[in-house]
Amino acid sequence: MSFETNRRGVLRAGAVAGAFASLGGWGAAQDGQRPNSGRSVATQPGGEPGIKHVIFIAMAGGVRTRETFGMPGNIPNLQAMADEGVLYPKMRTSNLGHFGATMSIFTGVSEARGIRDNARGTDPTIFEYLRKELELKQSDVWVTTSGGPQQTNYSYSVHADYGAKYGANTLDGDGIFNKEFKDLLDAYGRPRVMEDSEQELLDTLRKSVGRKQDAAVNREAAENASKVEKYILDELTRGTSDLTGAGSGDGKALRVARNLVSLFKPKLTGVVLQNADVAHGSFSAYSEVIRRNDAAIGEIWTAVKEDPVLANSTAIFVLPEFGRDKDLNSRRGLDHGDGSEDLRYVSGVAWGPGFAKGRVVKDDVRTIDAMYSACDALGAKPEYAKGQKLKRLLA
Repeated sequence: MSFETNRRGVLRAGAVAGAFASLGGWGAAQDGQRPNSGRSVATQPGGEPGIKHVIFIAMAGGVRTRETFGMPGNIPNLQAMADEGVLYPKMRTSNLGHFGATMSIFTGVSEARGIRDNARGTDPTIFEYLRKELELKQSDVWVTTSGGPQQTNYSYSVHADYGAKYGANTLDGDGIFNKEFKDLLDAYGRPRVMEDSEQELLDTLRKSVGRKQDAAVNREAAENASKVEKYILDELTRGTSDLTGAGSGDGKALRVARNLVSLFKPKLTGVVLQNADVAHGSFSAYSEVIRRNDAAIGEIWTAVKEDPVLANSTAIFVLPEFGRDKDLNSRRGLDHGDGSEDLRYVSGVAWGPGFAKGRVVKDDVRTIDAMYSACDALGAKPEYAKGQKLKRLLA
């Protein structure tokens, strides 16, 4: 089989081609936007002292407090994070359908959208606010997803003052790690470390995927392309593509986020999960997703604490979009439609420099407040958001 034949197979796969297609925009001027100045977050009024990076995890899919902070054995890492940060056990949700409820988390507006809607919203997202106000490059803002094409709508809106030119880099775990792309690497070998012979493989891959595109982008974009190509090759040797079973999509999204945080150290890294929705048919599988996701979130937290650049400059927010019904359904699973407090209230965590330690805030807050607080921590004001700063967040 020729290299060109393999190349066509990869491009036909679609998801990988989409992931690489965005390489040309990383760090370059987009849609007529002038090159970003990369203004320091530390110069922004209102930002929390010391916070230069935010990791924002939407634990979407419907997760009750009963199976998280009501059963701390399921979530040892989130419990430890809460012990070192702030726990909000009474976060009121804004919507009871996955798509609208999760979009609400990223826009700070209660979005009236159904579970099967699949279109970009009209309200700017956290990614757009930060990129526009702080003049961030696209390589500074990422979102990884596990729920397929629908979740890519969270990366930017159709708002006239914001939109695609302020959007986030979007990576779907299954899109990066699909079989066709693995086959290409199998045919030409997988690098263990970037030695001379392996650099030749990387150069060949780059030429096959983006030869024409590379000539049209600036040096910074080409450097980012090289970094992400190396990152993808490394991922294939670390077993991310082999994650299987309950929560494997979430696991891939969280693994991608962990390594992006370590490699690129973005200003904002968003993560959108989804696999907890297996609860409709299986309570045990749902519980397993919670446990696996907690372990993966723990890996991100550990990576942050062990990184000398990130350890004292990173804030982390983790929250579900809504909970689940009070009682099991006839399949011994959990739906989300009874209007109970188990459904409408969830528990969220905030951890970072300048935040309170070991504080439990029992006052009612809203899930849309988390996005406002994340923007505020970096010194940006989301002008159209309806949320407010989380109560008693600071030390």
